[in-house]
Amino acid sequence: MMDAFRESSTILFNSHVQDWKTNGGSIVGYTCSYVPDEIFSAAGILPYRLRGIGAKEMNIGDAYFGPFICSLPKCLLQLAGEGKYDFLDGVIVTPGCDSMRRLDDCWRKAGEDRAETLPSFFFHYAVPHKTADYSLKWFIEETQRLKAAVEKHFNITITDEQIHEAIDIYNEGRLLLSCLDALRCATDVAISGADALAVVLASTTIPRKIFNSLLTELIAQIETGTEKITGRKRLMLVGSANDDVELVRLIEGDKAVVVADNLCFGARFYADLVEKDGEPVAALAKRYLFHNDCPRMFGDYKGRLKILKEKIERAAVDGVILQNIRFCDLHGSENGIFERDLEAAGIPCLRIEREYGPLVETGRIRMRIDAFLERLET
Repeated sequence: MMDAFRESSTILFNSHVQDWKTNGGSIVGYTCSYVPDEIFSAAGILPYRLRGIGAKEMNIGDAYFGPFICSLPKCLLQLAGEGKYDFLDGVIVTPGCDSMRRLDDCWRKAGEDRAETLPSFFFHYAVPHKTADYSLKWFIEETQRLKAAVEKHFNITITDEQIHEAIDIYNEGRLLLSCLDALRCATDVAISGADALAVVLASTTIPRKIFNSLLTELIAQIETGTEKITGRKRLMLVGSANDDVELVRLIEGDKAVVVADNLCFGARFYADLVEKDGEPVAALAKRYLFHNDCPRMFGDYKGRLKILKEKIERAAVDGVILQNIRFCDLHGSENGIFERDLEAAGIPCLRIEREYGPLVETGRIRMRIDAFLERLET
């Protein structure tokens, strides 16, 4: 059963995406977990979270971005320039950070230089940096603008009934992922952190009804199984976007298990449900704006620290790994404050700076993790 999730988490044009495309379905990629999947699902479009996996070089990314910037958007642009995202019918870029904001500019410029690099539907979906009544009102209008743009470009009508149906399907998936999370952080760990991440990554590419069915079956297998992961240090992974299963596998090795995370390609992605009452676009805007504990949001550090401490206690975590992609100002800065406050609370932490993409620094990372695990033994 895990093979289906592993395949979908490590291959861009995986078998589920191929089947969707072969059957004439449209696919729209997006860059950030603030984008409401339900809008596209309601339209009969497959929402697809963009990732930079498989980028082997950076000549295209460097040409448009320059060297001193997060390597995630550079990998995305590299793959687009190489034609690896030609199966997409559209792209949504969100200014989750300044590097991602620049991806919008650079991708459009690359489209001027090589027209086939830019999909016909290319939309900038803005997100406020504060959670307040006035920012929610603005975000509802922005989400309505997104819905109208999708309807116009794809020549369709998205009804409230269709959105409500999509909300039900995605809420079911969030509940299933939360159930998997509980199995992951139980006293007797039932699934590795690497496999748990593979499941979450698969949820961003597999059509949600199919994903829900597969995950229901996996959870049943885990609950009735007898194999447990014991005798390892329990770690939590926090920080920059990580969609690399091998990084988690490297962290775990044979002495640790990642029982919890606070990543946008992880627990932050499926936390909290969309309310089913009222106007559906407003309900989507409220959930996606107010229920995402990302450091891009101004003035809520204490709330994010509280969430982190609650997860650490619930999962009985022995230590926290705070990782960030090089030049990630948001997570790099906040990880420093997390380290200060968690260490003061008696929670051991390890900070790691890394590049996005192929694990070229495995030796250095492994050595630092081994030293951290030795610390946890004392």
